[in-house]
Amino acid sequence: MELSVKYTFLEVDDHEAALAFYRDALGFEVRQDVAMEGARWLTVGSAAQPELGIVLQTAGVARPPDDARALRELLAKGSLSGLVLETDDVDAAFEQVRAPGAEGHQE
Repeated sequence: MELSVKYTFLEVDDHEAALAFYRDALGFEVRQDVAMEGARWLTVGSAAQPELGIVLQTAGVARPPDDARALRELLAKGSLSGLVLETDDVDAAFEQVRAPGAEGHQE
């Protein structure tokens, strides 16, 4: 039996800023954008890895109130786990993120 990762989830507090970073600065595809009352699931991913989706979910959604508050506080401190990205050209990736329109949108 083979297992693979299909989705990974990141808590975000500003979907538009996250979208500007992942889509506009990094060039990821938007695969799904689902808005509901009080929540949003935005799935992005690299064209090079169509089998893997990064779900940017509203921080604390569907959690008990104390847990949701704790997650939002950790997010504000930058204390939640994130992603490790890999590239064959770190200088080009750095310049792409620093390009006009990309600055100020880093998560």
